[in-house]
Amino acid sequence: MRLNIIIGGGAGQGINKVSEIISNTITRHGYFVFNYRDYPSLIRGGHNFNILSISDEKIESYESEIDFLVALDDKSVNIHLKELKKEGIIISYNEFENEGRDLNIALAGALIKILGIPIKELNEEIEREFPNNSKKMESAQKGYNSKESLLQFEKIENKVWVASGSKAIAKGAINSGLDLYFAYPMTPATNAMHEIAKDQLKNNLMVFQAENEIAVVNMSLGASFAGAKVLIGTSGGGFDLMTEALSFQGISEIPLTVYLASRPGPGTGAPTYSAQSDLDVALRGGHGEFPRIVVAPANPLEAIEKTNEALYLSEKFKTLSIILSDKNLAESEFSSSLKENKPLQIKITRDLSGEKIVRTSSYELDKLKNSTDSAIDIERNVRARIEKYKKIKKFVERKFEMLKIHGNKKSKNLIIGWGSTTGAIKDAIKNLDCKFLQVIYVKPISKKIKKEMQNAKNIILVEQNVTGQLGRLLREKIGISIPEKNRILKYDGRPFASDKLEKEIRRRLK
Repeated sequence: MRLNIIIGGGAGQGINKVSEIISNTITRHGYFVFNYRDYPSLIRGGHNFNILSISDEKIESYESEIDFLVALDDKSVNIHLKELKKEGIIISYNEFENEGRDLNIALAGALIKILGIPIKELNEEIEREFPNNSKKMESAQKGYNSKESLLQFEKIENKVWVASGSKAIAKGAINSGLDLYFAYPMTPATNAMHEIAKDQLKNNLMVFQAENEIAVVNMSLGASFAGAKVLIGTSGGGFDLMTEALSFQGISEIPLTVYLASRPGPGTGAPTYSAQSDLDVALRGGHGEFPRIVVAPANPLEAIEKTNEALYLSEKFKTLSIILSDKNLAESEFSSSLKENKPLQIKITRDLSGEKIVRTSSYELDKLKNSTDSAIDIERNVRARIEKYKKIKKFVERKFEMLKIHGNKKSKNLIIGWGSTTGAIKDAIKNLDCKFLQVIYVKPISKKIKKEMQNAKNIILVEQNVTGQLGRLLREKIGISIPEKNRILKYDGRPFASDKLEKEIRRRLK
């Protein structure tokens, strides 16, 4: 069973709140949800909508055709009517205009009644969000009474956990014993800063908003040099500003971890939409040659775990770690069974034993840590940095999950993807003879990928960018090129809908 619901209206009408209330009510009933937010760069007005997908089994994407349209204005009907299935239903604001600011709550009540979920469960969720608010309860009841139950969502004995990627990054950082989080607000990285800041006193850490991204990265290097466990967050444009300091990290070997939540570029691009176009800059941003780690989680559970790993590796090897995300992962809400919610947690410490005075600078240094332009010293330092990368790769291959295989593991049809597209790919191949190789560590990259690609008869690349950046990396590192006809690339700022992706994959399996 699967349903897709669009909740649409203008910015400021409470779309996210009603979507959250419906989502929480449904998950407490034992069902899984995926909730994607779509909005322009406007504070008021415009057209915002959430796509809420519901299923009795785990899902990590939405579909292109909708079963219900919850419209808080006429614009939502005009825009999304073509996506509504023939038997689909519109729940319109027209019926509840007298509810004023509680219009969204009345619409939530109407939808819950149609789904056949008792009003008691919705009321419990409203009470949690708005304690002792009788007006909202009344509005929910009016909405509920206005409809007939068309479905019967029987309660499932299944405890479901819901989180966004931003909440997961925050949890992974807090689990790691983070001391400081530096950031300058930039969509879609900002929500992680808010999540970490919520309980900073309780978690014995500090969040500091600097004046710009250059200040962010330089402050973080100073704090890390002083012994603090540090994480910084930004998106593509801010990351560009940080790259000079990232090179300073490479030569100074001060531990640093960056959360890079990418969005479409170049320039300001489409700042509130999603893309996987910053893989290249994550792999190569900064001048000179120095080691780094780039890890790309696909969902909140992986984000918790991989944030912890990135911070650990940065401290262990005194290197740069980058956690690569995007708007789809950062702002969407994913659900999973509580049984799955057991990410590994590594304790992170910094060993300063035996070190009395620590010196570093942005210059090449001799053995006494003095600036040098000696050819012998330069060659030794360059070689040491490259050798460090080899040690990192060997360690990660031994200790951490660098890739995952989904689907039919014996299939000769191989799908390759990474990051937030993973959910849509997994949902798309449920009824297909396909094996899906999800790349998690992009640098270092697993040597197992070569064997999987060599054993496949048909390889299909799925990415949300225009040039196939992972495909190019695989050609460079593995030596196998994926034909252009077998590349499914999306670059309009919107994530893959799993049903449309399934059709694209089927065409390439013929």
